[in-house]
Amino acid sequence: MKKEKTKIRCAWGTEDPLYLEYHDQEWGVSIHDDQKLFEFLVLEGAQAGLSWSTILKKRENFRKAFDNFDAKKIARYDEKKIQQLLLDEEIIRNRRKIEAAIQNARTFLDVQEEFGSFDAYIWQFVGGKPRPNAWKTLKDIPSQTQESEAMSKDLTKRGFKFVGPTICYAFMQAVGMVNDHTIDCFRHAEIDKLSE
Repeated sequence: MKKEKTKIRCAWGTEDPLYLEYHDQEWGVSIHDDQKLFEFLVLEGAQAGLSWSTILKKRENFRKAFDNFDAKKIARYDEKKIQQLLLDEEIIRNRRKIEAAIQNARTFLDVQEEFGSFDAYIWQFVGGKPRPNAWKTLKDIPSQTQESEAMSKDLTKRGFKFVGPTICYAFMQAVGMVNDHTIDCFRHAEIDKLSE
């Protein structure tokens, strides 16, 4: 029996099975579903100042606590619901981040109404299709770009919170607006192929 060759991954694709699965299955895959896009917007905001592995470990809890990221439901959250969330030890209990998720849900609904979908709005920042990159190492990957700065500026102007240029770039990477798998990673070519 032939031994399977070890796959080369991005240097951050650690041994943690949750991280590996996220790297191998999700990160960099283009998302056009509004609810999933909103989920990543909330999660990336919640991550500010924390590690992504912390968020990944709590992701299912976030889904339960935040009505599976249903923006219409979240937009109606009141002070009583905020207090309930602040007591939930299974999520990030930060009042500013919880309030931001609620504010972002309301603004997200406004954007959907204006553009027909959040997808149509957010993907315009990369001209509607994924940007292929060819980074050799993690050090080469920027923490923000002109596109993420433009996105951040526009989101902020519309009333979104926790959407700085670095958070926006992490969002762009997560939802496949850019392919930032390093070129030696087995997913780099796969993601490029998916984007064709």
